[in-house]
Amino acid sequence: MKATVQARLDAASQRRLQQLVRDLGWSPSRVVREGLKLLAACHPRKRRKIIGQGKFDSGIPDLATNKKYFEGFGR
Repeated sequence: MKATVQARLDAASQRRLQQLVRDLGWSPSRVVREGLKLLAACHPRKRRKIIGQGKFDSGIPDLATNKKYFEGFGR
């Protein structure tokens, strides 16, 4: 999947981008892609989880799957 991204760079960011392109011999697109990879590695995705999930044991092995335990639930 290819995507085009436009970004407004201030003068300092533009100079830094040009310097990285010169120093590394990469295209501006590659510099941005590699920067995104580094930033993503520094900020891993947080997995959403249900608070308390797996922390309590009811002692009933089929509590979540047996319909008899849901009779009258929510009324």
